[in-house]
Amino acid sequence: MYASFAAAHLNPLWTQIGDLMPMTPTPQAVPYVWRWDELLPLAEEAGRLVPVGRGGERRAIALANPGLGGRPYVSPTMWAAIQYLGPRETAPEHRHSQNAFRFVVEGEGVWTVVNGDPVAMRRGDFLLTPGWNFHGHHNETDHPMVWIDGLDIPFSYYADTGFFEYGSDGVTDESMPHISRSERLWSHPGLRPLVGLDAKTSSPIAAYRWEHTDAALREQLSLEAEGYAATTEPGHAAVRYTNPTTGGDVMPTIRAEFHRLAAGTQTATRRDVGSTVFQVFDGKAEIALAEDTRTLSTGDLVVVPSWVPWSLASDDGIDLFAFSDAPIMERLHFDRTQISR
Repeated sequence: MYASFAAAHLNPLWTQIGDLMPMTPTPQAVPYVWRWDELLPLAEEAGRLVPVGRGGERRAIALANPGLGGRPYVSPTMWAAIQYLGPRETAPEHRHSQNAFRFVVEGEGVWTVVNGDPVAMRRGDFLLTPGWNFHGHHNETDHPMVWIDGLDIPFSYYADTGFFEYGSDGVTDESMPHISRSERLWSHPGLRPLVGLDAKTSSPIAAYRWEHTDAALREQLSLEAEGYAATTEPGHAAVRYTNPTTGGDVMPTIRAEFHRLAAGTQTATRRDVGSTVFQVFDGKAEIALAEDTRTLSTGDLVVVPSWVPWSLASDDGIDLFAFSDAPIMERLHFDRTQISR
Protein backbone atom coordinates (compact mmCIF):
# COMPACT_ATOMS: atom_id res chain seq x y z
CA MET A 1 0.00 0.00 0.00
CA TYR A 2 2.72 2.50 0.96
CA ALA A 3 4.66 1.70 -2.21
CA SER A 4 1.52 2.38 -4.22
CA PHE A 5 1.07 5.70 -2.39
CA ALA A 6 4.62 6.70 -3.27
CA ALA A 7 4.22 5.70 -6.92
CA ALA A 8 1.04 7.81 -7.13
CA HIS A 9 2.72 10.79 -5.39
CA LEU A 10 0.53 10.48 -2.31
CA ASN A 11 1.31 10.82 1.41
CA PRO A 12 -0.93 9.54 4.20
CA LEU A 13 -1.71 12.01 6.97
CA TRP A 14 -1.51 9.43 9.75
CA THR A 15 2.25 8.95 9.34
CA GLN A 16 3.14 12.63 9.59
CA ILE A 17 0.42 14.50 11.44
CA GLY A 18 2.86 15.45 14.22
CA ASP A 19 5.04 17.35 11.73
CA LEU A 20 2.18 18.89 9.77
CA MET A 21 0.02 19.86 12.74
CA PRO A 22 2.24 20.37 15.81
CA MET A 23 0.79 21.37 19.16
CA THR A 24 2.71 24.69 18.92
CA PRO A 25 4.86 26.19 16.16
CA THR A 26 8.14 24.32 15.64
CA PRO A 27 10.12 26.66 13.37
CA GLN A 28 13.01 25.44 11.27
CA ALA A 29 14.55 28.90 11.54
CA VAL A 30 16.68 29.32 14.66
CA PRO A 31 17.45 32.38 16.79
CA TYR A 32 20.73 33.84 15.61
CA VAL A 33 22.89 36.94 16.07
CA TRP A 34 24.98 38.43 13.27
CA ARG A 35 27.76 40.66 14.64
CA TRP A 36 28.28 44.04 13.02
CA ASP A 37 32.04 43.87 13.60
CA GLU A 38 32.03 40.71 11.46
CA LEU A 39 29.54 41.87 8.84
CA LEU A 40 31.17 45.22 8.10
CA PRO A 41 34.66 43.89 7.15
CA LEU A 42 33.05 41.31 4.84
CA ALA A 43 30.96 44.03 3.17
CA GLU A 44 34.11 46.12 2.76
CA GLU A 45 35.92 43.18 1.16
CA ALA A 46 33.00 42.71 -1.25
CA GLY A 47 33.30 46.42 -2.04
CA ARG A 48 36.90 45.90 -3.13
CA LEU A 49 36.26 42.76 -5.18
CA VAL A 50 32.71 42.84 -6.56
CA PRO A 51 31.51 45.54 -9.00
CA VAL A 52 28.06 47.08 -8.93
CA GLY A 53 26.22 47.18 -12.22
CA ARG A 54 23.67 45.58 -14.47
CA GLY A 55 23.31 41.85 -13.80
CA GLY A 56 24.26 41.53 -10.15
CA GLU A 57 22.43 44.82 -9.56
CA ARG A 58 23.33 45.29 -5.88
CA ARG A 59 26.29 44.56 -3.64
CA ALA A 60 24.00 43.05 -1.02
CA ILE A 61 24.95 40.16 1.25
CA ALA A 62 21.98 38.27 2.65
CA LEU A 63 21.74 36.93 6.19
CA ALA A 64 21.23 33.16 5.91
CA ASN A 65 19.48 31.63 8.91
CA PRO A 66 21.43 28.50 9.95
CA GLY A 67 18.21 26.53 10.32
CA LEU A 68 17.03 27.07 6.74
CA GLY A 69 19.48 24.88 4.88
CA GLY A 70 21.69 27.57 3.38
CA ARG A 71 18.88 29.54 1.77
CA PRO A 72 19.48 33.32 1.79
CA TYR A 73 16.59 33.98 4.17
CA VAL A 74 16.73 35.48 7.65
CA SER A 75 13.36 33.80 8.32
CA PRO A 76 10.84 31.81 6.23
CA THR A 77 9.06 35.04 5.20
CA MET A 78 11.76 37.73 5.27
CA TRP A 79 15.06 38.58 3.62
CA ALA A 80 17.65 40.84 5.21
CA ALA A 81 21.01 41.94 3.86
CA ILE A 82 23.86 44.34 4.40
CA GLN A 83 24.36 46.51 1.30
CA TYR A 84 27.60 48.33 0.45
CA LEU A 85 27.90 51.21 -2.04
CA GLY A 86 31.37 52.52 -2.72
CA PRO A 87 32.52 56.10 -3.32
CA ARG A 88 30.94 57.71 -6.42
CA GLU A 89 29.18 54.45 -7.32
CA THR A 90 25.71 54.12 -8.82
CA ALA A 91 23.46 51.08 -8.44
CA PRO A 92 21.21 51.04 -11.55
CA GLU A 93 17.45 51.33 -11.38
CA HIS A 94 15.14 48.35 -11.39
CA ARG A 95 11.81 47.36 -9.89
CA HIS A 96 10.30 44.19 -8.46
CA SER A 97 7.03 43.07 -6.97
CA GLN A 98 8.70 42.38 -3.60
CA ASN A 99 8.36 45.11 -0.97
CA ALA A 100 11.61 46.59 0.35
CA PHE A 101 13.01 49.04 2.86
CA ARG A 102 16.38 50.39 3.98
CA PHE A 103 17.60 51.32 7.45
CA VAL A 104 20.80 53.29 7.98
CA VAL A 105 22.95 52.60 11.03
CA GLU A 106 25.75 54.98 10.08
CA GLY A 107 26.87 57.31 7.30
CA GLU A 108 25.28 59.61 4.73
CA GLY A 109 25.87 60.90 1.23
CA VAL A 110 23.78 58.36 -0.71
CA TRP A 111 20.51 59.18 -2.42
CA THR A 112 18.02 56.48 -3.33
CA VAL A 113 15.82 57.52 -6.25
CA VAL A 114 12.33 56.02 -5.96
CA ASN A 115 10.10 56.51 -9.02
CA GLY A 116 12.13 59.58 -9.91
CA ASP A 117 12.08 61.09 -6.40
CA PRO A 118 15.61 61.52 -4.93
CA VAL A 119 15.64 60.58 -1.24
CA ALA A 120 18.63 61.34 0.99
CA MET A 121 19.81 58.49 3.19
CA ARG A 122 21.18 59.43 6.61
CA ARG A 123 21.90 57.78 9.94
CA GLY A 124 18.75 56.53 11.67
CA ASP A 125 16.51 56.99 8.63
CA PHE A 126 13.97 54.35 7.62
CA LEU A 127 13.35 54.41 3.86
CA LEU A 128 10.69 52.65 1.80
CA THR A 129 10.71 51.07 -1.64
CA PRO A 130 7.26 49.46 -1.96
CA GLY A 131 6.74 46.77 -4.56
CA TRP A 132 6.92 47.72 -8.26
CA ASN A 133 8.55 51.11 -7.64
CA PHE A 134 11.62 51.84 -9.77
CA HIS A 135 14.64 52.56 -7.58
CA GLY A 136 18.40 53.04 -7.81
CA HIS A 137 21.10 54.51 -5.56
CA HIS A 138 24.01 56.88 -6.10
CA ASN A 139 26.84 57.76 -3.73
CA GLU A 140 28.03 61.35 -4.15
CA THR A 141 30.87 61.19 -1.62
CA ASP A 142 34.42 59.90 -1.46
CA HIS A 143 33.44 57.44 1.27
CA PRO A 144 31.53 54.14 1.12
CA MET A 145 28.16 53.73 2.78
CA VAL A 146 26.57 50.65 4.30
CA TRP A 147 22.97 49.98 5.32
CA ILE A 148 20.57 47.07 5.79
CA ASP A 149 17.87 46.02 3.34
CA GLY A 150 14.71 44.16 4.28
CA LEU A 151 12.34 42.51 1.81
CA ASP A 152 9.55 39.93 1.70
CA ILE A 153 11.49 37.83 -0.87
CA PRO A 154 10.92 34.39 0.76
CA PHE A 155 7.17 34.97 1.07
CA SER A 156 7.00 36.12 -2.55
CA TYR A 157 9.13 33.18 -3.69
CA TYR A 158 6.97 30.53 -2.04
CA ALA A 159 3.77 32.17 -3.26
CA ASP A 160 5.12 32.53 -6.83
CA THR A 161 4.30 36.23 -6.99
CA GLY A 162 7.66 37.63 -8.16
CA PHE A 163 8.13 39.98 -11.12
CA PHE A 164 11.28 41.96 -12.00
CA GLU A 165 12.05 44.65 -14.56
CA TYR A 166 15.21 46.62 -15.42
CA GLY A 167 15.08 50.38 -15.41
CA SER A 168 17.60 53.09 -16.21
CA ASP A 169 21.28 52.09 -16.25
CA GLY A 170 21.85 55.01 -13.88
CA VAL A 171 19.28 56.96 -11.89
CA THR A 172 16.56 59.12 -13.40
CA ASP A 173 17.24 62.12 -11.16
CA GLU A 174 20.76 62.92 -9.96
CA SER A 175 19.79 65.93 -7.86
CA MET A 176 20.56 65.85 -4.14
CA PRO A 177 17.78 67.58 -2.19
CA HIS A 178 17.87 67.52 1.60
CA ILE A 179 14.20 66.46 1.68
CA SER A 180 12.36 64.37 -0.92
CA ARG A 181 9.21 65.47 -2.70
CA SER A 182 7.19 62.75 -0.95
CA GLU A 183 8.22 64.13 2.45
CA ARG A 184 7.40 67.69 1.42
CA LEU A 185 3.88 66.56 0.55
CA TRP A 186 3.16 63.96 3.25
CA SER A 187 5.40 64.44 6.30
CA HIS A 188 3.54 67.09 8.26
CA PRO A 189 2.25 65.83 11.64
CA GLY A 190 -1.50 65.24 11.66
CA LEU A 191 -2.00 66.83 8.23
CA ARG A 192 -2.99 65.02 5.06
CA PRO A 193 -2.98 66.54 1.56
CA LEU A 194 -6.35 66.57 -0.14
CA VAL A 195 -4.72 65.37 -3.37
CA GLY A 196 -4.29 61.90 -1.86
CA LEU A 197 -7.44 60.96 0.01
CA ASP A 198 -7.58 57.40 -1.34
CA ALA A 199 -6.15 54.59 0.79
CA LYS A 200 -2.77 53.50 -0.55
CA THR A 201 -1.45 49.93 -0.26
CA SER A 202 1.93 51.20 0.96
CA SER A 203 2.90 54.43 2.65
CA PRO A 204 3.53 57.35 0.25
CA ILE A 205 6.29 58.62 2.57
CA ALA A 206 9.69 57.68 1.14
CA ALA A 207 11.70 58.37 4.32
CA TYR A 208 10.94 58.44 8.03
CA ARG A 209 13.65 60.66 9.49
CA TRP A 210 15.66 59.92 12.59
CA GLU A 211 15.06 63.31 14.19
CA HIS A 212 11.31 62.59 14.34
CA THR A 213 11.77 59.02 15.61
CA ASP A 214 14.24 60.16 18.25
CA ALA A 215 11.97 62.98 19.44
CA ALA A 216 8.95 60.66 19.76
CA LEU A 217 10.88 58.13 21.84
CA ARG A 218 12.49 60.80 23.99
CA GLU A 219 9.12 62.39 24.79
CA GLN A 220 7.57 59.04 25.73
CA LEU A 221 10.24 58.50 28.36
CA SER A 222 9.99 62.12 29.53
CA LEU A 223 6.23 61.80 29.98
CA GLU A 224 6.71 58.53 31.86
CA ALA A 225 9.17 60.28 34.19
CA GLU A 226 6.50 62.94 34.81
CA GLY A 227 4.02 60.27 35.88
CA TYR A 228 1.99 59.88 32.68
CA ALA A 229 1.18 56.62 30.90
CA ALA A 230 3.23 56.95 27.70
CA THR A 231 5.34 53.79 27.33
CA THR A 232 4.55 50.19 26.43
CA GLU A 233 6.02 49.03 29.75
CA PRO A 234 8.22 50.73 32.35
CA GLY A 235 11.31 52.19 30.70
CA HIS A 236 10.33 50.88 27.26
CA ALA A 237 9.43 53.50 24.64
CA ALA A 238 8.32 52.29 21.22
CA VAL A 239 6.88 53.63 17.98
CA ARG A 240 5.49 52.02 14.83
CA TYR A 241 6.07 53.49 11.38
CA THR A 242 2.65 53.89 9.73
CA ASN A 243 0.95 54.53 6.42
CA PRO A 244 -0.78 57.94 6.77
CA THR A 245 -3.54 56.99 4.33
CA THR A 246 -4.72 54.00 6.38
CA GLY A 247 -3.14 54.28 9.83
CA GLY A 248 -1.83 50.75 9.29
CA ASP A 249 1.56 49.30 8.46
CA VAL A 250 3.88 50.99 5.98
CA MET A 251 3.69 48.02 3.59
CA PRO A 252 1.27 45.11 3.27
CA THR A 253 3.81 42.43 4.25
CA ILE A 254 6.27 44.23 6.56
CA ARG A 255 5.85 45.95 9.93
CA ALA A 256 8.56 48.32 11.14
CA GLU A 257 9.05 49.71 14.65
CA PHE A 258 11.67 51.40 16.78
CA HIS A 259 12.25 50.59 20.45
CA ARG A 260 14.19 52.43 23.14
CA LEU A 261 14.98 50.92 26.54
CA ALA A 262 16.03 53.30 29.27
CA ALA A 263 18.99 52.34 31.46
CA GLY A 264 18.13 49.53 33.87
CA THR A 265 15.11 48.28 31.89
CA GLN A 266 14.04 44.64 31.70
CA THR A 267 11.20 43.82 29.30
CA ALA A 268 8.56 41.17 29.79
CA THR A 269 9.08 37.83 28.06
CA ARG A 270 7.13 37.70 24.82
CA ARG A 271 6.46 35.25 22.03
CA ASP A 272 4.62 35.85 18.75
CA VAL A 273 3.49 33.85 15.76
CA GLY A 274 5.67 35.16 12.94
CA SER A 275 9.28 36.29 12.92
CA THR A 276 11.01 39.52 13.96
CA VAL A 277 14.45 40.94 13.19
CA PHE A 278 16.13 43.56 15.39
CA GLN A 279 19.11 45.73 14.58
CA VAL A 280 20.86 47.60 17.36
CA PHE A 281 21.09 51.28 16.46
CA ASP A 282 22.94 52.34 19.57
CA GLY A 283 23.79 50.92 23.00
CA LYS A 284 24.07 47.46 24.49
CA ALA A 285 21.70 44.87 25.92
CA GLU A 286 21.26 41.20 26.64
CA ILE A 287 18.57 39.33 24.76
CA ALA A 288 17.16 36.10 26.16
CA LEU A 289 16.12 33.72 23.37
CA ALA A 290 14.39 30.63 24.79
CA GLU A 291 17.07 29.12 27.05
CA ASP A 292 19.97 31.12 25.59
CA THR A 293 21.19 34.67 26.33
CA ARG A 294 23.23 36.75 23.90
CA THR A 295 24.88 40.16 24.23
CA LEU A 296 23.99 42.78 21.63
CA SER A 297 25.85 45.95 20.67
CA THR A 298 25.64 48.62 17.98
CA GLY A 299 24.95 47.24 14.50
CA ASP A 300 24.26 43.65 15.55
CA LEU A 301 21.26 41.92 13.98
CA VAL A 302 19.22 39.21 15.66
CA VAL A 303 16.32 37.13 14.35
CA VAL A 304 13.55 35.84 16.62
CA PRO A 305 11.67 33.00 14.85
CA SER A 306 8.00 32.23 15.31
CA TRP A 307 6.89 31.43 18.88
CA VAL A 308 10.40 31.68 20.36
CA PRO A 309 10.23 33.46 23.75
CA TRP A 310 12.44 36.51 24.07
CA SER A 311 13.13 39.43 26.38
CA LEU A 312 15.61 42.28 26.60
CA ALA A 313 17.58 43.75 29.48
CA SER A 314 19.87 46.79 29.32
CA ASP A 315 21.97 48.33 32.06
CA ASP A 316 22.89 51.47 30.12
CA GLY A 317 20.03 51.78 27.60
CA ILE A 318 19.62 50.67 24.01
CA ASP A 319 17.94 51.75 20.75
CA LEU A 320 16.67 49.04 18.39
CA PHE A 321 15.11 49.06 14.94
CA ALA A 322 12.71 46.14 14.37
CA PHE A 323 10.86 44.67 11.41
CA SER A 324 8.53 41.68 11.18
CA ASP A 325 6.02 39.79 9.06
CA ALA A 326 3.18 40.72 11.43
CA PRO A 327 0.92 42.19 8.68
CA ILE A 328 0.87 38.80 6.93
CA MET A 329 0.03 36.93 10.11
CA GLU A 330 -2.69 39.40 11.09
CA ARG A 331 -4.29 39.52 7.65
CA LEU A 332 -4.48 35.72 7.60
CA HIS A 333 -5.65 35.61 11.24
CA PHE A 334 -2.73 33.43 12.27
CA ASP A 335 -1.42 36.00 14.74
CA ARG A 336 -1.07 35.06 18.41
CA THR A 337 0.95 36.66 21.21
CA GLN A 338 1.85 35.47 24.70
CA ILE A 339 3.38 37.83 27.27
CA SER A 340 4.66 36.78 30.68
CA ARG A 341 6.09 38.99 33.41
